[in-house]
Formats: sequence, C-alpha cells, structure tokens
Amino acid sequence: MTREARDLGFDLCRVTIPGDVSLQAERLQTYLALGRHAGMDWMASTAARRQDPKTLWPDVRSIFVLGMNYGPDGDPLHTLSLRDRGTISVYARNRDYHDVMKGKLKQLAGKLAARAACDVKVFVDTAPVMEKPLAEKAGLGWQGKHTNLVARDYGSWLFLGSIFTTLDLEPDAPEPDRCGTCRKCLDICPTDAFPAPYQLDANRCISYLTIEHKGTIAPDLRPRIGNRIYGCDDCLAVCPWNKFASRAAEAKLQAREDLQAPDLAGLAGLNDGAFRALFSGSPVKRIGRDRFVRNVLIAIGNSAEPRLVDAAMARLDDAAPQVRAMAVWALARLLDTAAFRDLAARRRPDEPDAEVRAEWTSGLDQSVISDHTDLSAQTG
Repeated sequence: MTREARDLGFDLCRVTIPGDVSLQAERLQTYLALGRHAGMDWMASTAARRQDPKTLWPDVRSIFVLGMNYGPDGDPLHTLSLRDRGTISVYARNRDYHDVMKGKLKQLAGKLAARAACDVKVFVDTAPVMEKPLAEKAGLGWQGKHTNLVARDYGSWLFLGSIFTTLDLEPDAPEPDRCGTCRKCLDICPTDAFPAPYQLDANRCISYLTIEHKGTIAPDLRPRIGNRIYGCDDCLAVCPWNKFASRAAEAKLQAREDLQAPDLAGLAGLNDGAFRALFSGSPVKRIGRDRFVRNVLIAIGNSAEPRLVDAAMARLDDAAPQVRAMAVWALARLLDTAAFRDLAARRRPDEPDAEVRAEWTSGLDQSVISDHTDLSAQTG
C-alpha cells in the first residue's frame, strides 16, 4: 500500500484504528466552550461525530492516513515586505488540494477494495473527521504548538487525507511530540491568536479572518493583517522541522507563477467574472469575489503606497457594502487629513449602508486624533 501511495504522489501512508481520542475530544470541547471557533458553527454542530470515527461510519475497522508534501521552494514570507503586492497562503497558490487528493485517494482506495475485498470510504477535509489527531495516532507526525501537524521529514507542510476500511490491520506506532521548548510558531503570530501552546483562537487568526469570516474584520486587527490577502503562513513557515521538507521535492504541487506575489491594484479591480476566471481551480475561488476584494483593500490600506489610492478610490462605488467599507478604511490611511475630509464631505452623505457610513465616521475621528497629535508635536 505504501509503494502504491507513493506512486500516486503521497509522501506518507500510515495505519491507525478507531479508538480513544479523549484528549483531542477534550481539547475540542474546550475550544468550542470558549467560543474560539468564531463563526464556524459547523464545528459545534458536528462535534459529537468528530470525537469518534465510528460515529461517521460504524463499520470502520482501520484507517489509512496519508500525507502529501506541499512545501514551498523558497521563503513564503518574503512577499510580506512587498508593499504593493499581496501574499496568498502557500497551499492556495496551487490547484485546490481537495480535488487533487480526493482523486488520488479514490484510485488508491479502489485498488485496496479490489485486492482485499473490503469496503472503503475516502475523506479529505470535507467531513467531520479529526484528521490531525488521526495522523498523530498513525505516526505521520504530531500536532505542534500551532495546532497543525508537524512531520519529522516534511515539517508543517502536509496535506492530509484518509481512507476508512473494514479491514482489520495492525496499526502503526504514534509519533511523540517533538516541539520541545521551541515556541517560534507562537511568537511570530501577527495577531496573537495563540492564547497558549496547542490552543488557537480563530477570532484572531488571519487564516480564519481572510477566508472563513464573512463580515467586517475588527478594526484593531486590520493593520496586523499586512498584505495577507488569503490565509497566513507565518506560524507554519518558522517551524524548524521545515528544513527537512525538501526531501520530497518531487511530490510538491507546483505553485502558479501569477499567484506568487500578485499586484494589489489589479486584484482590487476584479469583477466577479474576472475573479472566477483568475482563480479557476484554486481554493481562493470558494470565498467569492467580494470577500477577497475586502481583503485586498485591507492590504492596500496597510501598504503606505500612494500609487494605490486610485485602486481604492475606484471601489467607493462598488456594489458590495463590505468592499466600499474597506475602500473607505484604506483611503483614511493613505490620504492626508485634508484630502480625506474633503472626500468624506462629498461621499458620506449619499452612502446608503450604515456600516460604510460608520467607516467614514471612524476615518474622520482618526483624522481629528492625527491633528491633535501633530499639534502636540509642534507645541511640544
């Protein structure tokens, strides 16, 4: 099975059995009770099924857990310093991994079912399966302090999938936690989304905010997002175990060149059709054009690039209120006080949406604070 898995592009293939996941279940319950799942209500509604694979499929006897390396060729954080460019999470610079892995898992499962006359089911992050705890039990790696799986040979860069089967198989040994005293992944987080090691608060996580979160992003978090327009790799990228990930370069998915450091001005101008065309086959497409352009405008507001003013200005007439709101926020940061006040005087009275009007008001309030700060500095 391992050889066939490697032939299909998987780097790791291990076996575990359904059984005790009490620690993970306890962590999940605490996570939900504290509201750290943010707006992901589906996590609460599927919590009971997540705690035991048998609740998902009572006939399962053994589980193959598979990993596919997607480690980047270079430093994925270097684009954070390119002020007029956007940073897209490494996993989303390729084809949607759900599509890639599911097809390969189905091929592998089909071979297993034909050879061993067993029943099989395939899962890739779309069903209530606790894949990271299962991967840890199967020996692929361990859940690091950033809550993601870490593998000795592949660092933090693994896609996970599983094949449930009715076969009785000998399980592989679990992988012990090898994080030691290292806390690089915790210390680098731009929004302090880790209340403690092995705990994540999605309410503050840039990956959640830029992908799952549908509404307005909290004003105090926007400056910390920088130019991250889809996801965040900071905690993954600094993991010391990543130095071994290059061993499986042949299994990596190739990143699209146009998604390595895309131009913010061009992205801000995307209409729905252009957005769908650009991100065809990409996981980015799933969040929709409006949410994506919202993220782009936050990055523009953080850019300190005067040349991006026109890109933000063009979105003041956008049909989506959340886009107009972030255009206002971006302009409040890019324009000087007098220019923003003049713009607000002309545009705010005709704005029909309350949240967008609130952004105009907030921008004007900040300009007053800026005036007081400048005056204090002058009279020092």
